Amino acid sequence: MKALIAMSGGVDSSVSAKLMQDAGYDCIGCNMKLYNNPDAGYCSTKTCCSLSDVEDARSVCARLGMPFYVFNYTEEFKHDVMEKFARSYTLGHTPNPCIDCNKFLKFGALYQRARELGCDCVVTGHYARIRKNEKTGKYELLKALDPKKDQSYVLYNLTQEQLAHTCFPLGGYHKTHTREIAEENGFINSHKPDSQDICFVPNGQYTDAVQRILDYRPQPGPFLDLEGNVIGQHRGIIYYTLGQHKHLGLNQPDFPLYVVKIDPKKNAIVVGPSEALFSREASVGEANWISGEVPAGPVRCQVKVRYRQDAQPATVTPTGKDTFTIQFDEPQRAITPGQAAVLYDGEVVLGGGTIE
Repeated sequence: MKALIAMSGGVDSSVSAKLMQDAGYDCIGCNMKLYNNPDAGYCSTKTCCSLSDVEDARSVCARLGMPFYVFNYTEEFKHDVMEKFARSYTLGHTPNPCIDCNKFLKFGALYQRARELGCDCVVTGHYARIRKNEKTGKYELLKALDPKKDQSYVLYNLTQEQLAHTCFPLGGYHKTHTREIAEENGFINSHKPDSQDICFVPNGQYTDAVQRILDYRPQPGPFLDLEGNVIGQHRGIIYYTLGQHKHLGLNQPDFPLYVVKIDPKKNAIVVGPSEALFSREASVGEANWISGEVPAGPVRCQVKVRYRQDAQPATVTPTGKDTFTIQFDEPQRAITPGQAAVLYDGEVVLGGGTIE
């Protein structure tokens, strides 16, 4: 059996390579060059895609005696991830580019490369699990055993074919155990901190990235209250997100004001009290059902509308092949367009989509 290991230079993908090798797989390590990181050339603790990351991955492969290659996907990444991310902000949305990177790059372009190389599976360091349901014959995506590291939320776009040829060796491990394995094997990155920032958004300055990627210039516009009255002027809609309270630059009334709606057509931002942020309903597009089948009717499940959130009970109703609506049992705060709504049945991921 032959496996293509996606290696970022971090400890998770490195240990995944070791575990696959121990399981008897003929392993090939690879690094996906996605972005020309301006920090390349020195070790950064919060970014990825730097030269030091590539060298860390190469070092681990050399230690394990497996071949290592660098595949260039900068054009695909720019088109499918960076530009989509930037356009989303100009529409008043708050995107999660990791989801698109997984969909179009790791389990899109790299998956195809693995098939071309005759590999049986793609392996990543994600914390999630895959199993085959013996009753239905379908593959299922499950949460990781370590709830603090679970990454199933960003993997809901996986298809049956992809799940059949994907391995997540760390799904049953806790992060502390992962680091222990790396240390036992003398990996150079055994104590390397996890990357935090989006690789093409250094220091978290996403507004600068939007302007750079699209050559976009934000236009000032009105702040409106809930009655539609102009109460101030904003700097441009890309500087704001739903639920934001700080840095509005408004004379606050007796109660705090929050961004409750962004209207790109009018270039307007509506503000109001915290209670105006709560809603029971959401519409979702770009949906994927992991089973490959759209449910015939409403589904009772639990839904996460942001990465760091407990799944909430709701009824999901399909409205088309790739659309559905959500009716939560209890009002949810700041259901944000551009973020993912991911559906769970206990520990099993049913699917998900992008909040509209």
